[in-house]
Amino acid sequence: MPTVTADGTTLRYEIAGETDRPVVAFVPDVGFGPWVWGWQAPALSGPYRTLVYAARGTDGSESEGPYTVDRFAADLEAVLAAAAVRRVHLVGAGLGGAVALRYAREYGRARSLTLFGTPPSGDRIDGEALKTLHPADPSRLRSSLDSAFGERFRSESGVVDRIVGWRTEEDATGEALLGHRAAALGFEAGPLYEIPIPAFVCHGTDDPVVPIETGRDLADGLPRGRFEAVAGRRCCYIERAAALTDAIEGFLEGVGSDGG
Repeated sequence: MPTVTADGTTLRYEIAGETDRPVVAFVPDVGFGPWVWGWQAPALSGPYRTLVYAARGTDGSESEGPYTVDRFAADLEAVLAAAAVRRVHLVGAGLGGAVALRYAREYGRARSLTLFGTPPSGDRIDGEALKTLHPADPSRLRSSLDSAFGERFRSESGVVDRIVGWRTEEDATGEALLGHRAAALGFEAGPLYEIPIPAFVCHGTDDPVVPIETGRDLADGLPRGRFEAVAGRRCCYIERAAALTDAIEGFLEGVGSDGG
């Protein structure tokens, strides 16, 4: 897996797909490793070139701070530059959505935003619910998935054991996890009207970490934002992976057709 050094920290990334295709880069939520994009990224790597990376403190990328949204956005810029990506569609969840918003404001590569469970301000996050999703005790990883997925997914999907294993191997822990959480809680997007690129804002109807009304407010505040409620909890993009991947692809096709 290729690496790049950003602010003295080594970050790992992986890019797949034909070099002449538009690039979609995936930015993970608080503490999650690259496993979290194991549904969308492979499905989109035919019509698009997809880039998945390990945020600092996850899955073998170094854990040295600082942990701020600005720093995470600079990390993303370093990864995209190393991968020779000139223009990019960003898909971000939670903290990753905050990073995508900051990146779109500060850097010139972003063509569009797809945002899951993203607040425009950290004060819209339920800090206790976020803490529950990322327990300090690894033995509680399985029970913490109650916040991530609905009961039906947890009982019928057959993938819960694998998710627990992936989280054990890849997710941030210790000081890195605390840093991720603090970055999310301290985020302020600034004036949303200054981010004029197309934005597809999706939000789980039963998200316990960020209320669905926050997603609606975010879409309303973005000049080219549109909102879609998704049946599910924090990780609705995994619960409804097939339908949402189709929705993302449709959105991206629209961005391409209007010259965005």
